[in-house]
Amino acid sequence: MSLSQPANTPAKRQDFTSFDRPRLLAIVNQKGGVGKTTTAINLATALAAVGKKVLIVDLDPQGNASTGLGVRRSLIKASAYDVLFGDAHIADVAMPTKVPRLHVVPSSIHLSGAEIELVTAHNREYRLKEALSTNLPYDYVLLDCPPSLNLLTLNALVAVDSLVVPLQCEFYALEGLSHLTKTIQRVKKQFNPRLTIHGVVLTMYDQRNKLTSMVEKDVRGYFGDKVYKTVIPRNVRLSEAPSYGLPAIVYDMKCAGARAYIQLASEVIKRERKLKKQLLAA
Repeated sequence: MSLSQPANTPAKRQDFTSFDRPRLLAIVNQKGGVGKTTTAINLATALAAVGKKVLIVDLDPQGNASTGLGVRRSLIKASAYDVLFGDAHIADVAMPTKVPRLHVVPSSIHLSGAEIELVTAHNREYRLKEALSTNLPYDYVLLDCPPSLNLLTLNALVAVDSLVVPLQCEFYALEGLSHLTKTIQRVKKQFNPRLTIHGVVLTMYDQRNKLTSMVEKDVRGYFGDKVYKTVIPRNVRLSEAPSYGLPAIVYDMKCAGARAYIQLASEVIKRERKLKKQLLAA
């Protein structure tokens, strides 16, 4: 992933200390299969369930967040691709879901070629930021990123306030996270100085597995209170729900995975309140 500063940066820049606009959070991890899309869908659903207006922007060409929310590909008229490369406005592309107060900007197969198109595009790192700089009627915008650190993910890192990082409890977890943190530092230095890690969420947690507890100890030792107290357990219902086009919280609200994401949403809101107080006091 190239991190070159463009010659002409956009004139319009967001004030990242303002809470008068949606809070922008990217769900990101360069590894696949860590529960990234599951986290995006269910965290968004839990936030919507407590009255927040939420938008998911599906930046993954696979489109799992879109299908996991019941969006039929045949009904998609415009997508995140059109927001990045066309004249489409996010508010016009956003589609309602089965969850009240939750909308999604769907993915499309055209995003598969976006990496190549972005290489020569004007202000390539800022395209998503420009799209999100307009007034949007949401409290939270969650970006579901591809499982790689490519130019689509870079656009997300440049656009958002903070990152939510799902981390699978496995042997190579910290190695991958180390790579991600280095990328975050580079993005902060060149493009988005206020970018922070909102939190790290441990996924596929199995308390019967000794490796799980070892990984948790290492991650909490390294990141401290940046790691959410809530952990997401291994849960069959979390895996089943997308095949029905439903978040797990809607599919089976009583399952352990759904309850965990409801707790995670509570933690996110509490951190947001704490951050707002700190910014207002500064």
